[in-house]
Amino acid sequence: MTSLSELLKKAISKFISSTSVDENTINELVRGLQRSLLVGDVGVELVQRISENVRKRALEEKLPPGISRKDQVIKIVYEELVKLLGEEPAKLKIPRDRRYIIMMVGIQGFGKTTSIAKLAYYLKKNDYSVGVICADTYRPGACDQLEQLLKDTKIPVYRHDGEKDPVTIVKAGIEKLASDGVKVILIDTAGRHKSQETLMEEVRTLQREVKPDEVMLVIDAGIGQQAGLHAKAFHEAAPVGSIFLTKMDTSAKGGGALSAIAVTGAKIKFIGIGERIDEIELFNPAGYVGRLLGLGDIEGLLEKFRLAELMMDEKRAEAFIRGEFTLEQFVKQLKDLRKAGPFSKLISKLPLPGIQNIPDETLRDAEKQIEKWDAIICSMTHEEKMDPHIINSSRIRRIARGAGVLEKDVKNLIRQYRLAKKFMKTAKRLPKKFLKTVQ
Repeated sequence: MTSLSELLKKAISKFISSTSVDENTINELVRGLQRSLLVGDVGVELVQRISENVRKRALEEKLPPGISRKDQVIKIVYEELVKLLGEEPAKLKIPRDRRYIIMMVGIQGFGKTTSIAKLAYYLKKNDYSVGVICADTYRPGACDQLEQLLKDTKIPVYRHDGEKDPVTIVKAGIEKLASDGVKVILIDTAGRHKSQETLMEEVRTLQREVKPDEVMLVIDAGIGQQAGLHAKAFHEAAPVGSIFLTKMDTSAKGGGALSAIAVTGAKIKFIGIGERIDEIELFNPAGYVGRLLGLGDIEGLLEKFRLAELMMDEKRAEAFIRGEFTLEQFVKQLKDLRKAGPFSKLISKLPLPGIQNIPDETLRDAEKQIEKWDAIICSMTHEEKMDPHIINSSRIRRIARGAGVLEKDVKNLIRQYRLAKKFMKTAKRLPKKFLKTVQ
């Protein structure tokens, strides 16, 4: 079966190769997205929502200066897919100063034991002291498999052959591993199906008796939309704190699994991207969508938009370039610029004459001072904001007290404002020409 990524890349490639961007080409792109997502087992309602959002935004959103319509549409597709999967990247928030227990649960045959080995190896590589407890008393060879997977990693595996009560095994394992100095303990529970009430009750019992810090559900991406039903069933048995999605490298239904899980509100923390023990990564929706669409330099494209968006207000931009801005507008422009990224990285890309000659130290100082300068502006009268020339020593003292800063901070703001106005007035390019070159 053709993968979701291949289908999406084909739709994007066809759009990029089109000679022009009009309503017909946008509709054709949307149809390609729909086919790709449906084949990827994404729910019909979600596909319809994404399609409508992409079409509406692509036809109605104003084009930023210096940005091509094709780039804008690709960015819209990217943003809508990221929104579908949850925008925030997963983070590793395991404390290092105390014991932390993760109970792994999942369906038999879906790669839970292999995923546990991957997670243990990942944590060890991130300098955690980690150990594993084999509490699967149903599947013959489960403990042997764990030991085989981890044999070259020096990660301890606790097993209690002959004992059939998983709670007893887990409690004894925690005591033994903790006495050996292990901080992060992973528990491999028996695989089960969401409809097997006896085994689901075992999950509830372990949750109640062991009180793990985190319950992590392992799901095979190949089950597509069914992933959402399994996530819901396990969550009702033991509150699932995170999800490990396996076989993301081979499943054509990965998009369905991701979207179905996202609908439940559960957080995907890790994805398996291969068979080797080191083929695991924290889930980053933005990075994943970038790979799906074949957008190698997605960050470059997004940065291009961040810069362009700073210039969306042409009148304000033209006035700023001519040096026609108030003290308050100066600080606001710097605040807007900071939202787009580090000053040193962004300002160097603006096509202003001599902009590259601004010392990095000056840019770093401006970036550090923004919060102070904002407070200073709030402490000024309207007249002072409009005409800093009236600010004498007594006004500086009053403004500094009101802003909770030193008098030298107020003087520094005024000095930087005057330098900025002087610098902008030296620009030799016309504003219209400048605006056309921001790309």
